[in-house]
Amino acid sequence: MRKVLRRFQTLPIRARLSLLVAAAVAFAVAAVSVTCWFIVQGKLYDQLDEDLQQGIGGPAQLKQIDQAQSALDNCSKTPQRTLFSRGDYTQVVTESGKVCVVNDSAGTIKVTQADKNVIAKAEPNHVYFRNGTAEDGTGVRVMTRYLSGTTTPTGQAGPDIGIIVAVPLKGTQNTLNDLSLVLLLVSGIGVLGAGAAGLAVARAGLRPVDKLTEAVEHVARTEDLSVRIPVEDDAEDEVARLSRSFNSMTSSLASSRELQQQLIADAGHELRTPLTSLRTNIELLTRSEETGRPIPEADRKALLASVKAQMTELAALIGDLQELSRSEGQRGERVQVVSLEDTVESALRRARLRGPELTINAHLEPWFSRAEPAALERAVVNILDNAVKFSPDGGTIDVRLEGGVLTVRDHGPGIPADELPHVFDRFWRSPSARALPGSGLGLSIVARTVEQAGGQVTLGHADGGGTIATVRLPGAPTPPPETP
Repeated sequence: MRKVLRRFQTLPIRARLSLLVAAAVAFAVAAVSVTCWFIVQGKLYDQLDEDLQQGIGGPAQLKQIDQAQSALDNCSKTPQRTLFSRGDYTQVVTESGKVCVVNDSAGTIKVTQADKNVIAKAEPNHVYFRNGTAEDGTGVRVMTRYLSGTTTPTGQAGPDIGIIVAVPLKGTQNTLNDLSLVLLLVSGIGVLGAGAAGLAVARAGLRPVDKLTEAVEHVARTEDLSVRIPVEDDAEDEVARLSRSFNSMTSSLASSRELQQQLIADAGHELRTPLTSLRTNIELLTRSEETGRPIPEADRKALLASVKAQMTELAALIGDLQELSRSEGQRGERVQVVSLEDTVESALRRARLRGPELTINAHLEPWFSRAEPAALERAVVNILDNAVKFSPDGGTIDVRLEGGVLTVRDHGPGIPADELPHVFDRFWRSPSARALPGSGLGLSIVARTVEQAGGQVTLGHADGGGTIATVRLPGAPTPPPETP
């Protein structure tokens, strides 16, 4: 059975659907055919039983009893057949099982205990029908019926007597055999037709799947993600849903590839500038050593400081790229309940070290949210770094955390209105900030981290000048209870 199931599972879907349809139809046809055969068999037997009863009983009942008594009295002789049975087999039987065959009976029917019970009136119904076999092996339909009691020549009560009448079942069996053959032929034709119809339906129903398969094979072979499967707008079946899912998947993959290519191109462009500067500065230092012409000490210190700054910028850029390349699964494993107040305080300590000449005012209220601690702190640090970077010397930065809303406001030059839609794009940098250190990935990391935590981040103009960054995170002012 397992081998059959395995072999069935290896068949194409069309073949499996055709076989399933054919099997279902075969089962239904078989059930109907068997039911029909038994109904016809019952009707034919009922007709035989009615014919057998019409041959014995009715108005001739008293005369049949007299002739049965006479046949019993002359059992050893050959009685004359008159009113007995319209069947081919007729015999008189006593309750003890003694048999007297009528003169022109075709043979003798074996008496069973059920027949004796009917004759002895041990059964409530004194007529009994059954299938049997004559002594010559002929299949017959048998009726056993009680007639009456008898008396001996001396006037004493004799045994009860009955009559057994039977007709051959050959005609009935031939009719049933012909019916079986017809039902078998009709069933076979029905099953074959169902299999063909199932194959046609499977082909028509799986035609969209064939198109989908061809599209997938084309994408795998050519890596062409522009392939789309046409789907009717009002189609809502499983194949239509699968086609829409495939189209959505290829669209997402195409967008992901474009973003990847853009990221590589932008990263290469951003890496080229510090690498070129590093190469130039290192070549100057190397040439000075090779030629024996020392560089003035002030210039040498400036070169070394520039090398250090470029290496720091490279390290920051590589760190930002690593953060952007992390998968969703890697980030999800580190998500936990985080105190936003503690995170902001930690970021403020780093911001004060980077802008010691600035005044940073902070008002923080407790707030707890689910996020990745390191990523959230990096996002807050990036926001504060931007505020420090664009604040004038001796300026002020206002930081507030109230009700899950973090605002960071500086008093710098602000961001032009036409540049606001691009501030969260990867590697985007304002033309006025190209000379300042940075990779253009800071705010992009902020936006992604906040969105992953279920929050929102915006950047806009502040009243009175400057820029205000707003971060909204879901959560509560108290930490949730720990689950056991």
